Amino acid sequence: QVQLVESGGGLVQAGGSLRLSCAASGIIFRVHNMGWYRQAPGKQRELVATITSGGSTDYGDSVKGRITISRDNAKNTVYLQMNSLKPEDTAVYYCRAWVVLNDFWGQGTQVTVSS
Repeated sequence: QVQLVESGGGLVQAGGSLRLSCAASGIIFRVHNMGWYRQAPGKQRELVATITSGGSTDYGDSVKGRITISRDNAKNTVYLQMNSLKPEDTAVYYCRAWVVLNDFWGQGTQVTVSS
C-alpha cells in the first residue's frame, strides 16, 4: 500500500521560510520520480517542483529561484525548501509519486503566508 505523508506546513510571514517533507512508504522510493504540487482556493492544482530518481529537478515558473526540491533515498523522503515566501504561495501543498503507470498523492499540508 503506497502512502505519502506530508508535513512541515504552517503559518509564516512574508519573506520567511518553510521546509516541507513527504515521507513515502510502500514503494521502492529511490527508483521513482517525485514531485510537489499546490492548490490555492479557487484555483487549479499547479506544479511546484519535480525530482527524478536520478536527481534532476524542474520547477514551476512562479517559484524558480525561491524553492528547492531534494530527496533523501535513505529516508524515503522528498523535501521542499521554500524561501522568500509570498502571500501568493498560500496553498495546500501535495506530494506526488509516479509509480509505473500510476501516480499517488499525499493528503496535503497547508501553507499560509501572511503579508
